[in-house]
Amino acid sequence: MDSDVMRVDGNAMAGVLGEVFVHEMTTARIACGGCGEVEQIGAEHAYMQAPGIVMRCCHCENVLLVVTPAREKYLLGPGRARWIEIEATH
Repeated sequence: MDSDVMRVDGNAMAGVLGEVFVHEMTTARIACGGCGEVEQIGAEHAYMQAPGIVMRCCHCENVLLVVTPAREKYLLGPGRARWIEIEATH
């Protein structure tokens, strides 16, 4: 099938993103792109002294995620996380 036929714009993700980003995130699991270890977000190391918050792998100190507040917004930098697993609550 032609990729142009299958492609829509990012607005199509609005529903699923609205569901994902309302969950309790400290129990979500995150996989490190550096060492491959998987932990709950609440177990990782957070550094609050930077202009934003830097989350590092508790095993290898790889940067997993950066969250920076910016004028009533938040900027999310994915770092080197492979994936984040969030439990669905229906």
